[in-house]
Amino acid sequence: MDYAKIADISELKGQAVVARRTVYVYQAPVRIWHWVNAACMTVLFISGYLIATPPGSLGGEASAHFQMGYIRFAHFAAGQTMAVFFLMRFIWTFVGNAASKQLFWVPLWKKNFWDGLLNEAKWYAFMVKYPRQYVGHNPLAHMMMFFVFTLGTVFMICTGFAMYSEGAGQDSLWAKAFGWVFSIFPNSQDVHTYHHLGLWVLCLFAAVHVYAAVREDIMSRQSMISSMISGERQFRDDKV
Repeated sequence: MDYAKIADISELKGQAVVARRTVYVYQAPVRIWHWVNAACMTVLFISGYLIATPPGSLGGEASAHFQMGYIRFAHFAAGQTMAVFFLMRFIWTFVGNAASKQLFWVPLWKKNFWDGLLNEAKWYAFMVKYPRQYVGHNPLAHMMMFFVFTLGTVFMICTGFAMYSEGAGQDSLWAKAFGWVFSIFPNSQDVHTYHHLGLWVLCLFAAVHVYAAVREDIMSRQSMISSMISGERQFRDDKV
């Protein structure tokens, strides 16, 4: 059994010595994408809310202010950055390790996936005493990441660029790439409404995601937050 190097072993007298197992899970491109995406979503949430609920008018000459212009620019820049990094994250799925692939598929056909999902639901509901250990996402997180975050992000990117194409013009590259959205939702206002609703869905997801990560870091037998910084997941073998 390997333990961390300790200058004076007597420091451990009277303390429980617990084995720690570490697995390298999240590769550097995944970690970089995670934090860039978190920053982009923060800017998008704030700027998107301000676009839908504009702040009060400023006094003085209109030519001296560019308030909404700056808000829209921040929204467009963050959205385009997120889209580029999301595409890079998708490409990494084909060259990265097994954990990097979880974001884009869910093994719904596997019995042990559903068994693990039920167990995790009980764990979050405080119905079981100990969680199971997973190298990557647990089944419940895996399903939420795919059906809420991944599909939600794709929806927000498509509808966002579709609305952007309205300002860029029908002959623009944006219109050619995302104009098909208006074939599904012919009324432009519907696209605006669904895009805004998507903002609140992802806001709720982000809140739950942060809560779950902090909760697991405190209560489970495995590291969470630090894993997305170092890439390593540490498992604690104690159950006390």
